[in-house]
Amino acid sequence: MKTLAALLIALMIWGLGLLAFTGRVDQSTPAPEPPIADGVVVLTGASNIRLEAATKLLEEGKGQRLLISGVNREATRADVQTVTKAVKPIYDCCVDLGFTAANTVGNALETAEWAKSKGYKSLIVVTADYHMPRSMLELKAAMPGVKLFPYPVQTESLNAHRWWKTGPSARRMIVEYCKYLAILGREAFLGLGPKEKPAPAAKEAS
Repeated sequence: MKTLAALLIALMIWGLGLLAFTGRVDQSTPAPEPPIADGVVVLTGASNIRLEAATKLLEEGKGQRLLISGVNREATRADVQTVTKAVKPIYDCCVDLGFTAANTVGNALETAEWAKSKGYKSLIVVTADYHMPRSMLELKAAMPGVKLFPYPVQTESLNAHRWWKTGPSARRMIVEYCKYLAILGREAFLGLGPKEKPAPAAKEAS
């Protein structure tokens, strides 16, 4: 009985967390106007809407440069420009393509390397609404010193408000929530490790 009660409690907590997660996704769009940052990064996916949104932010002067992370290695710069609908002069001067990322972890590492190479301390992050919570966790873990401003883009194929009414929406939300929990667990576990002690201050010469 105790085991069953524990399982029921765990399931209830999991369910409440799922409702909180889906509510957060539902309320995230339309995204508020982001502040001006050093750069803009967009994580690629099935929809091209997020690429268009990120390019628009760049053209509005919200960042100095745009990184498109996770570009298909077979795509050319011309192919990507067509998808983004970017103005050619801005695209040619200020858009960088990242070809190494194959997943969200890769996006975070690719973005962190790009931000470090540019000396950027603040970024606007553009990705799908349901993908934003997990993306922010990964990006913060990869570059803790960089300030991140989320700019979620609504997913047309996902009914975030009534996600439980269709199989695809329910499946996408539940899978994403489980992935999100996995990242939370990983970061909590890593946080239990030994903390690096600050180096002792050098003594002044007498």
